[in-house]
Amino acid sequence: MSSMKSEEMAKSTQLIDNEVFRAYATYTTIVLLKMMLMSLVTAYFRITRKAFVNPEDVASFGKGETAKKYLRTDPDVERVRRGHLNDLENIVPFVGIGLLYALSGPELSTALLHFRIFTGARILHTFAYLIPLPQPGRGLSWAVAYTVTISMAYKVLKTALYL
Repeated sequence: MSSMKSEEMAKSTQLIDNEVFRAYATYTTIVLLKMMLMSLVTAYFRITRKAFVNPEDVASFGKGETAKKYLRTDPDVERVRRGHLNDLENIVPFVGIGLLYALSGPELSTALLHFRIFTGARILHTFAYLIPLPQPGRGLSWAVAYTVTISMAYKVLKTALYL
């Protein structure tokens, strides 16, 4: 039984030797860190705009009516939140589909193209949301990243289901 676990462990450590998997791990880490950064940007905007949604968050500003004026929405905070939500809606599928894609045996150059385009498009999308850049910049960056994820999903289905 112990040798079976050793074999399984050896197989899982061999995955990191796979160049496509390492590329996936690299670019997935970048977009996940970018998504996590959006939480900090949201907190920054909440603090600098003094716009909070929870009563306990405004306790340091006083009590009663004094504190209540900080329980509000702010357009800048809401814009950052929408950008973060968009990350959640697009990066999470990329993580799952990208993993399956990396394991489906694509050529390294093709995988790198997918991962780099997705990562670049999501970073551009964040800048387009935060600055904000005029449309169609944000929409195009979203569409490019979405198309990359669909392309990887098609490759996975084609490989797994012989479509």
